[in-house]
Amino acid sequence: MARPTVVSPWEWQAARDELLVKEKELTHALDALAAERRRLPMVRLSADHAFTAPDGSVVGLTDLFAGRRQLVVYHHMLAPGQDWLCSGCCSFTDNLADQTHLNARDTTLILMSRAPRDEIAAVRDRMGWTVPWYSAGQAFYDELGLGDGFGLSVFLRDGDEVFRSYFTTARGVDRLRLDFNLLDLTPYGRQEQWEDSPDGWPQTPTMAWLRLRDEYEV
Repeated sequence: MARPTVVSPWEWQAARDELLVKEKELTHALDALAAERRRLPMVRLSADHAFTAPDGSVVGLTDLFAGRRQLVVYHHMLAPGQDWLCSGCCSFTDNLADQTHLNARDTTLILMSRAPRDEIAAVRDRMGWTVPWYSAGQAFYDELGLGDGFGLSVFLRDGDEVFRSYFTTARGVDRLRLDFNLLDLTPYGRQEQWEDSPDGWPQTPTMAWLRLRDEYEV
């Protein structure tokens, strides 16, 4: 089995200290990027949108915040009548933890899709998720400029006004996942072909290994 070089504890510590310098540089760069992100301008959104809540009630845009000022929305790829589930969206949702700490900072996290409530409920029940998942109309997705893909939006509420402050997709969402971040710390990483790994490391096509949580053979 291909594996990293085995060295003495002192040699390992020296190599680890050298990498730590680069890790700290990246941390400071991410801090600077977050500071710039906090200074992004915002877009005011129409207040006329309606959403179907998990309990079947119809709510407005401000209701999604659950009384808080900030809202993070993961746009789950589930379109009306869709007969398949996105393993990327589902595995991302599997990583979402309890919201207690987010709520303590006046922030709410929800899922959102264009699929109707009954189709959302079937997936939610199958996966055992507890994150609130709302059904949105096409008009809201049109205002955000979203298609059928996945993504993550951030909103700010000021009284009855709602603003969109941030959006990311692709690798921007990818880096938020706990499982991927933990795998990035391991010797073999995510074991995907795009990674710059030593010769002989196990690698498969990108995301080809992902399954729905109840479809793994383990």
